[in-house]
Amino acid sequence: MSEPQKHWLVRAETIRLLWKIFIAILVVTVLAEVLIHKHEHFGIDGSFGFSAWYGFITCAAMVVGAKVLGYVLKRGEDYYDD
Repeated sequence: MSEPQKHWLVRAETIRLLWKIFIAILVVTVLAEVLIHKHEHFGIDGSFGFSAWYGFITCAAMVVGAKVLGYVLKRGEDYYDD
C-alpha cells in the first residue's frame, strides 16, 4: 500500500517555498524605507530598518520572558497529589 499524501503545509518543499516568500517580503519591506519619508519622534526610530530590528528584538524578548515566566510559575509533577 502507498503512503498517504501529506498535507501541503507539512511538505518540505512547501516549507522551503514559504521561507523564501517570507524572507522576500521582509527584504522588500525593509528596502521600501528608502522611498518613504519617516517622521521620527525619538531620533533612533529614524534609523534604517528600525521597525525590522525593533520588532525582532521585541519578539525575542517576549519569547525569553515567556520562558522565564513558565519556569517561575511551573508546578511540580505531584502538585495535585498532595
